[in-house]
Amino acid sequence: MKIVVVGAGAMGSLFGGLLAESGHSVTLVDVNAAHLQAIRAKGLHLQTDEGDRYVQGLRACLPSEATEPPELMLVFTKTLHTATALAGVRHLLHPDTHVLSLQNGLGHVEALSQHVAPDRVLIGVTTWPADLAGPGHVHSHGQGVVRMMAADGRDRPFVAAAAQALKQAGLSSTVDTAVWSAIWEKVAFNAALNSICTATQCTVDQLGALADGQALAFTVVDEVLSVARARGVTVRPEACKDRVADAIAHHIGHKPSMLQDMLAGRRTEIEAINGAVVAAAAAHGIAVPCTQTLLHIVRLMEARLAGTAAPAPSVH
Repeated sequence: MKIVVVGAGAMGSLFGGLLAESGHSVTLVDVNAAHLQAIRAKGLHLQTDEGDRYVQGLRACLPSEATEPPELMLVFTKTLHTATALAGVRHLLHPDTHVLSLQNGLGHVEALSQHVAPDRVLIGVTTWPADLAGPGHVHSHGQGVVRMMAADGRDRPFVAAAAQALKQAGLSSTVDTAVWSAIWEKVAFNAALNSICTATQCTVDQLGALADGQALAFTVVDEVLSVARARGVTVRPEACKDRVADAIAHHIGHKPSMLQDMLAGRRTEIEAINGAVVAAAAAHGIAVPCTQTLLHIVRLMEARLAGTAAPAPSVH
């Protein structure tokens, strides 16, 4: 299969590297010149539970340098970059190209459908871990899964073919019509841990320093999943809370990606997570006060870093 990965950060590079190892023709597209150059020079340095190696045969290029339309395009950019990224690879979107989003947050089907026919959009969720250790260097330890489906819910043969390609690459993948349940539960998990850690600048385990931390996280989970139920999505609040509690207990020293972005002075994905939940809640007349307060706090933090926050009044 001809595959293009748009957004070759940690996750995009992991998926692209494993797919290339299993025999697919893979092009990584990104704007990180140092990362691309490292891959071109030596291959992708991949460290997983299966070993430490350099994956060869990957094409790594800027959007303007990619020329061959793929059968499958995997989108791994941060949500705030989706529109720009897809505009940059518009020339690769052949009528037969299917586009799969495994991104965090909500709103991806709508964003992809601006560029691709709705029957070519695939939506999914993944729990695979990956970290970018340096230019051209990714490590991933532990296991994960991919759950995916056609965005319109129909049984389309290409979805099964794409899932099989991922599975054969070692990326445990299934076609699952309950994907929206998994997406909303992951949004609830991220809305709780990512935004609280960003607002407090705590690592995940530090949220367990007081009972208040876990209690606040559980409240956010309940708020988010109440919105999911209003939209007709079946969700499991207790199972989601169990995952949150497990993360607080065991993710020692872990800084969620949103906190990492904030500390690095980058824009975060708060709008696609808490922001999207607050907007959906308003449409259904549901109050989500903790989720909304965390959204406002992170927005203020971003504005301060961008230099757009209003100055504090002087005190006389």
